[in-house]
Amino acid sequence: MIRFILRGLLRDRSRSTIPLLVVAVGVSLSVFMHAYVTGIMGDMVRQSAHYSEGHVKVLTRPYAEMAHLNPIDLSILNASELEEVLVRQYPELDWVHRINFSALVDVPDSLGETKEQGPAFVMGLDLLSDKSTEIKRLHLTEALIRGRLPQHAGEVLLSEQFAKKLAIKVGEEFTLIAATVYGNMAYVNFTMSGTIHHGSPAFDRGSILLDLTSARDFLGMEEGSAQILGFFADGFYHDDKALEMKNSFNTLKEGETEDEYEPIMLCLVDNPTMALYLGLGSQMGMWISLVFLLTMSLVLWNAGLLGGLRRYQEFGIRLAIGEEKSHVYRSLLWESLAVGTLGSTVGTAIGLFFAYLLQHYGLNIEAFSENASQSVMMPGIIRARITPVDFYIGFVPGLVSTLIGAGLAGIGVYRRETARLMNEL
Repeated sequence: MIRFILRGLLRDRSRSTIPLLVVAVGVSLSVFMHAYVTGIMGDMVRQSAHYSEGHVKVLTRPYAEMAHLNPIDLSILNASELEEVLVRQYPELDWVHRINFSALVDVPDSLGETKEQGPAFVMGLDLLSDKSTEIKRLHLTEALIRGRLPQHAGEVLLSEQFAKKLAIKVGEEFTLIAATVYGNMAYVNFTMSGTIHHGSPAFDRGSILLDLTSARDFLGMEEGSAQILGFFADGFYHDDKALEMKNSFNTLKEGETEDEYEPIMLCLVDNPTMALYLGLGSQMGMWISLVFLLTMSLVLWNAGLLGGLRRYQEFGIRLAIGEEKSHVYRSLLWESLAVGTLGSTVGTAIGLFFAYLLQHYGLNIEAFSENASQSVMMPGIIRARITPVDFYIGFVPGLVSTLIGAGLAGIGVYRRETARLMNEL
């Protein structure tokens, strides 16, 4: 029976060409869109986590309420002691200190007068210690444009775009002006050791990377840190584990003291914007499949109706020679299953091919993301990400839609009256 159906499809191309093309195109779009959405959502979450949010983070309660202002006067005082507790309780995470603050950059001319000025977002992180994981996490070596990474205290990295705006060269000094934790103004000279390209307009507009020790000395924080960020070893966010850690840590701290500056732990989904993107990423595959399922079902239904009109006499003859209506109907379903399988296979291959190209080469969208915020960092180059789901997700709309289309179109078989066949012939 199956061999008979396949021969019929191969000999009568009009019965299979249009449905096959529709299924292949729809499945390829489904696979490509799923890989595209998975890639761009994953890049946004990963970049935001690495630069600002962390997979989990520990900070004081008042700092958490005003985190958008970077209030360094509300930072954690004994950060090293707290880090030891975190490492002991949650050894599966890599814990790092971060200090973020706003400052003014003053670039002098040859006479020591102000040549250029500009506001900057300064990130203090571990750049000099041997055990630092920050350079690898932020891909600073690959992002280096000019100069070198800091090797001594007092050396900093500027974003390439910001350095060009200030007309400052590698090795030149500039003055950084900011408020300390005590409210007074600090003026310290730093040397630009190199420039980097973050790939995110939010940071490339005006950011400075400063070693953690230098940042503490500059702000008068001693052993303090604005935030202690935790990252999973594989680099991906695991919501269940993060929520479990957050609940256990906060429950433990609530019973220890009633200090209003007690540290609390937050996870990535506590940021409303990040929670929205994580939710969209997890559900996007289902919605993409549903949209293409409904669309292809309607198209294949119409194609089946047109084919049914052309095969009206064929159905009548098959019924006249004794074939049952249910058997004719089942044969139509088997035909649609064969077309759906072949179309889904071809469409999956095409979709994976274009997804691989986008994953390997990427697409530069920096010109369209210049107004991106720092709450969710939009990557400058978007890439698809091929996952195991992409190898079979196209078969869901490909097979189901063909069966639904054939099932709806084949209802006409039961309306065929064999008594009128001779008159029609």
